[in-house]
Amino acid sequence: MKFLSASYLLVCDDKFSIIENGVVVFDKTIHFVGTLEQFKKQYPNKPIEFLGKNSVLMPGFINSHIHLEFSANKTILEYGDFIKWLFSVIKHREDLIHNNLEKIIDNELSNMLKKGTTTIGAISSYGYDLKSCIKTPINVVYFTEILGSKPDMIDTIFSDFKAKLSQANSHKTDNFIPAIAIHSPYSTHPILIREILKIAKENNYAVSAHFLESTAEKEWLENSTGDFVPFFKNLLNQTKSLTNANDFLSQFLDIKNLSFTHCTKANKQELEKIEQLKASIIHCPTSNRLLTNTKLNLTQLNNINIALGTDGLSSNNNLDILSELHNALFIHTNINLNDLAIQLLLASTNGGGKTLGLKKGILKKDYDSDIISFTLPQDTQKENLPYSIILHTKSIDNIFINGVGY
Repeated sequence: MKFLSASYLLVCDDKFSIIENGVVVFDKTIHFVGTLEQFKKQYPNKPIEFLGKNSVLMPGFINSHIHLEFSANKTILEYGDFIKWLFSVIKHREDLIHNNLEKIIDNELSNMLKKGTTTIGAISSYGYDLKSCIKTPINVVYFTEILGSKPDMIDTIFSDFKAKLSQANSHKTDNFIPAIAIHSPYSTHPILIREILKIAKENNYAVSAHFLESTAEKEWLENSTGDFVPFFKNLLNQTKSLTNANDFLSQFLDIKNLSFTHCTKANKQELEKIEQLKASIIHCPTSNRLLTNTKLNLTQLNNINIALGTDGLSSNNNLDILSELHNALFIHTNINLNDLAIQLLLASTNGGGKTLGLKKGILKKDYDSDIISFTLPQDTQKENLPYSIILHTKSIDNIFINGVGY
């Protein structure tokens, strides 16, 4: 049992409670969260480890959407336009997936852990990241992804998907949880989506999908026009979208842990549909800036749960949630600074836990003991703590995953 005390406890509950001079008691799960006075009454004569002046204890960060398989990319891919980026991915795919990939992914996971990420939602297109995700101490919700829109390839694609999902299931543990990803409405045949969702419902898998990330996608889904036309015509011999946004969303009824990533081009009706599905939206602000120069309108999301993700190194320069929080603070200039900081910190903890269906992301009795601590450089007023954390936290002092220190 560990007894840790800090100047501030960021509980990361829905109210964003902050406890000054607080204590957390935990082993694999959390047993107590409260003030020093409350602790002394419940645990008389127990020694406490105080983490120091200006110290902060909070839940570990949850990166709800990450692609690890293109982690070799630094400057190969093109940014600034989604279609140009997509063609560059196709052109350089073999350059990025090479013999040293496992070592590269291992290194990225190690760096993420050092910066306080304790849980990830890993989207796996090919299974090249499986070994690394099994080895890492970071909790992994492992989304086996399906994509393919050619009717004559449906059986082959479905068979390959089931084989990869079966392989992921063979490694299932408390810290490695298989899940399902559908790439997007424009890239996945509706028949495949229907069959995949049957599997998800039967096995209670979490499900995630990219949705309305770019203008090109929106125009293709709505009118079969726009920048996607030559892509589909030349590469796939398709001249018409196989679905639209509303029909795509309508397929996801009764999925318990459902999330849609990006949604930067979703309109009011589509957001209402996502809310009705009780789905989460995963926000990847840096990726959105680099690929489409857009941002998610956080003020229009009403009661939709929000999580935070870095996307992959194919569309980001690092996988550090602290960096993602910092970028997001400067991207969303239309929201009060501290209100935005609170929203982002909740998205990277509480919101991620809800999105992935885990008892993580909140300092709460009986929740998993995924906890980090760090120290601010100076005193700060309690009400300024959220943006101070995002602006000035550069390193993490202590990291616990299921109560084990790293």
